[in-house]
Amino acid sequence: MVATERMLDLLAPLGEGDFVLALISGGASALLCAPIDGVSLAEKQAVNAMLLASGAPIDRMNTLRKHLSRVKGGQLAAAAYPARMLALMISDVPGDDPAFIGSGPTIGDSSTLEDARAVALRWQLPLPDSVRAALLRPSGVIAPGDPRLARVENRIIAAPAQSLAAAADMGRRAGWQVQVLSDRLEGEAREVAVDQARLVMQLAADRKPGAPPLLLLSGGELTVTRRGDGLGGPNAEFCLALALALNGAEGIHALAGDTDGVDGGAEVAGAVIGPDTLAKAQRLGEDASLALARNDAHRFFAALGDQVITGPTLTNVNDFRAILLT
Repeated sequence: MVATERMLDLLAPLGEGDFVLALISGGASALLCAPIDGVSLAEKQAVNAMLLASGAPIDRMNTLRKHLSRVKGGQLAAAAYPARMLALMISDVPGDDPAFIGSGPTIGDSSTLEDARAVALRWQLPLPDSVRAALLRPSGVIAPGDPRLARVENRIIAAPAQSLAAAADMGRRAGWQVQVLSDRLEGEAREVAVDQARLVMQLAADRKPGAPPLLLLSGGELTVTRRGDGLGGPNAEFCLALALALNGAEGIHALAGDTDGVDGGAEVAGAVIGPDTLAKAQRLGEDASLALARNDAHRFFAALGDQVITGPTLTNVNDFRAILLT
């Protein structure tokens, strides 16, 4: 918060002859922090924790975040006006809408306070009284077309589709067939896992003898609605639900990870599974169904030694999922 205030102080005196280079990626929603008047940092942190546990998609989360901020939703760009600004962005949102990358500090936003309140209502967030009151006052979010945005250029320089394209190229060079399902999948991790299990099982049943391996790729951002007290994240939960749905099917392996190296609240990118995942778990005394019910996928895969641990990757182009049918 101190750094954000310092940033606003530096932007305030700029004039038409000045130039601002803004580098924006996933994580900016958390790091660029300036709560609106009447809302404390602790209260905003509490709201953010509620959002992360709610299962709400990233664009809905960012709608609420914008209306509780003095820098998001185009307000950073407005603070720099009349200086010229170039914003280079790394997308971590499905569809690559720049208005939702880092909650769009340099992009005008057409959402309303009613939209922000609707997020809280739809996901039943027990907002602090101060936040409820703030959502009844005029918002500082900048509307598209505002003249203070006229000197801003926003450019996306990296996006989820590029990570999938690189993986697809590697697969094809290995002689595999490749299908890119989508770079913008959303939904509950466990439900998407069941859908993809059905797809790969059908593809396995339809395969001709001697067919080359088939690689299925997908990106986007899955969510987890917290039901238990475990340690998990969307990618690990996807793998756990996928393993249960495949039930040891031969010749099917999968990997899911967050490209920033952090899946949910753990310093783990994700997990890998194979035909022996459930059998290995049983030998080790681990209950896969119970782990899924408790949202405890990270602890489950830690016990199996099947976590994907990359450390900080210093980039974020959302989730990466690969299913290999051999």
